[in-house]
Amino acid sequence: MTEKIPVGILGATGMVGQKYISLLENHPWFEVSYVAASPESAGKKYSDAVVGRWHMQKDIPTGVEKLVVGNANHTDSALGNCAFVFSALELKDKKELMTLEEAYAKCGLPVVSNASAHRWTDDVPMIIPEINADHLDIIPQQKGARGYEKGFIVVKPNCSIQSYLTPVYALIKAGYDVSRLFVTTMQASSGAGHPGVPSLDLIDNVIPYISGEEEKTEREPLKIIGRIENGRFVNHKGLEISAHCNRVPVYDGHTACVSLYFKIDDPSLEAIIDIWNNFRSVPQELELPSAPKRPIIYRTENDRPQPRKDKDSENGMAVVVGRLRKDPVFDIKFVGLSHNTIRGAAGGGILNAELLKAKGYLD
Repeated sequence: MTEKIPVGILGATGMVGQKYISLLENHPWFEVSYVAASPESAGKKYSDAVVGRWHMQKDIPTGVEKLVVGNANHTDSALGNCAFVFSALELKDKKELMTLEEAYAKCGLPVVSNASAHRWTDDVPMIIPEINADHLDIIPQQKGARGYEKGFIVVKPNCSIQSYLTPVYALIKAGYDVSRLFVTTMQASSGAGHPGVPSLDLIDNVIPYISGEEEKTEREPLKIIGRIENGRFVNHKGLEISAHCNRVPVYDGHTACVSLYFKIDDPSLEAIIDIWNNFRSVPQELELPSAPKRPIIYRTENDRPQPRKDKDSENGMAVVVGRLRKDPVFDIKFVGLSHNTIRGAAGGGILNAELLKAKGYLD
């Protein structure tokens, strides 16, 4: 049996950090060996640091509960305790967060980040493995330009785009370029993190504003389906995105209602469903442990997808789509759904790390 790679979790006491720890239990390649959080939690056993606020449905994995929490601000504490780190840090100061993740990379630890701080850094890849695995090719240039010997930074995108971008990309890959995309997201309460949205604000209510979400939803896809040019990322041209983002009283599962306008010819509805059902990409070809066998699942029922019924498809890593139909203003419209704390957060980060290992970046 191959020895597992020891990994660290930064922001380990938060919602996403807890999800990382839960999902990594019994992972075939990785094992949690180090946890770090704020100075207030540092020095405590992990089980004591999260007492009264462990939000996962199963107990803290055996072994992790006894780990002593390190101070996430001290990169030296992680050295020797892990081979790379998952960053689930939630610092309000973006510059401070950028500097901290860069410090981990500089000291020799690759950073696989959920945070938004480096999503628009020119030489940092923002990865959805089914879409832009080739963007990892910029890592040697990133390391060379920044003087990193072993470390580097890779990020995942915002959870709000996970529910629709892969189905859209599958159509683009099949030769049907999209010129306009209109999306309305209905985002689960767990996406707000901890402490999140007060229950009295959300019960029997919809909040039609989430700070920064619409800007991320409109901009991030352009980098993901963009290209590398002269050591930096160049956004995809010719696609306009308009987004409305709403917080709804659902615990897990982000839903997106999407309308598309194609540049030239639009495929038939039957052809689109066939493209989605047969879409496979790099994670499936590499048989990565967390990769969904069916990255896109089309449901034929009139009332699907639904968060309660569909969010856990393929262990929460699939995008479930349905209600495909003609649009009287655009060309087509459909509904997409993804699990925001698995595919959209920790599960997506783990899949990124699996891709990095498979491509030799974690050797």
